[in-house]
Amino acid sequence: MAEGSLEAPIRHPIAWNEPEFTDPAAIDAELRRVFDICHGCRRCFNLCDSFPKLFDLIDEAPSLELDTVDSKDFKPVVDACTLCDMCFMTKCPYVPPHEFNLDFPHLMLRYRAAEFQKSGTDFGTKQLTKTDRNASMARLAPGLCNWASKEGNTLTRPLLESTLGVHRDAVLPTFASKSLSAQTKAKPPVRNTSAPAAARKALVFATCFAEHNRTETGAAAMAILARNGVDAELIYPMCCGMPQLEHGDIKNVADRARKVAAQLRPQVDAGLPVIALVPSCALMLKFEWPLIVPDDDNVRALSAATRDISEFIVDIAKKEGLADGLKPLDGSVTVHIACHARAQNMGQKAAELLRLIPDINLKVVERCSGHGGSWGIMKDNFEVAHKVGKPVARAAVKNAKDAGGKHYVVSECPLAGMHIAQGMGLIEAGARVEDAPHPVELFAKAYGLA
Repeated sequence: MAEGSLEAPIRHPIAWNEPEFTDPAAIDAELRRVFDICHGCRRCFNLCDSFPKLFDLIDEAPSLELDTVDSKDFKPVVDACTLCDMCFMTKCPYVPPHEFNLDFPHLMLRYRAAEFQKSGTDFGTKQLTKTDRNASMARLAPGLCNWASKEGNTLTRPLLESTLGVHRDAVLPTFASKSLSAQTKAKPPVRNTSAPAAARKALVFATCFAEHNRTETGAAAMAILARNGVDAELIYPMCCGMPQLEHGDIKNVADRARKVAAQLRPQVDAGLPVIALVPSCALMLKFEWPLIVPDDDNVRALSAATRDISEFIVDIAKKEGLADGLKPLDGSVTVHIACHARAQNMGQKAAELLRLIPDINLKVVERCSGHGGSWGIMKDNFEVAHKVGKPVARAAVKNAKDAGGKHYVVSECPLAGMHIAQGMGLIEAGARVEDAPHPVELFAKAYGLA
């Protein structure tokens, strides 16, 4: 075995059904084994707050080693992990197939699974993970819900903080009055049957965020695909389960994976790719679902068929060529490459996509925004989330100043985009951008579709 694990990293299936997986003694032994290796390496010190917390624990221990750290003090290290996968994908020299066999994020997931098995999740966390239910309720009175969750609402935000644990200053997504599926059914985009890629067909997996919250992303994607001749069908079976995975409810995710994969198997067997609109959801379908239910052939087939939306459009550009009509934008652009896009191991597809726009002035930022799903909006994490994401926000502020004139800030991750925009304002008054959309929304704008 070559030192540094120069081979391509691999991941083992998550053995969540085995009794040892949630056994406290076995987990503690593995935590100590992994933490001791991390302590001797420390390459990940600046990725997130988990590693500084771990190293501080050890450095403040009587022996300056892990042997005198109490196991009960490991919980803050676990809680600080956002499951971004960047330590596994970009930093750790000891991931499999190296003999040390380190997978820090999945070890944190194992700890959380044991916690969930023992006591479930707290009330606030449980409510936040119910994305489809929350959206259905919000759609009854979207204006009222969006008013109540609006940043700066001194009447309702303190109440959200006390009941759900959501920091009163965290910017929250709004709910659309009509779902993406309903919008698309009411007004489907006109397909350009003379486009070079007119022979292509695809299923577009809306994801809960594009279906319920930022429908503009899905509308832009569907319009771009139609302009390029793709016969695209929008689908939304259910949330992929990423919110549940973050908190260790692996069985819930497994049930979703089996159900959705079985439902989509006929279209997958017919050769249709499944296009996810949010990178976290693409990551779930491509990589996490097959690790959670490795024995399910439907899940394996869906995994092989899944593509990220930016990845799919770039593939059209490379193979058939794009339809005519792209025009230069009216400003420069900073694009944030989301962690879960990086974890898909597909390259900077969002940057490749935007470089297809004529005369684009593009700056790329490839670093964690600090948001981490629902992690960054919580009262206990909000300030740390902005500290972790400060380099991204600072780069966006600098890029806007250097470019002069109109400047767009975009991110593949919608929650990261909102977080970065808010972080820009925390760095410098007046620097906050009004919106940080998905790159496909700018691409649609360059086509004159938005």
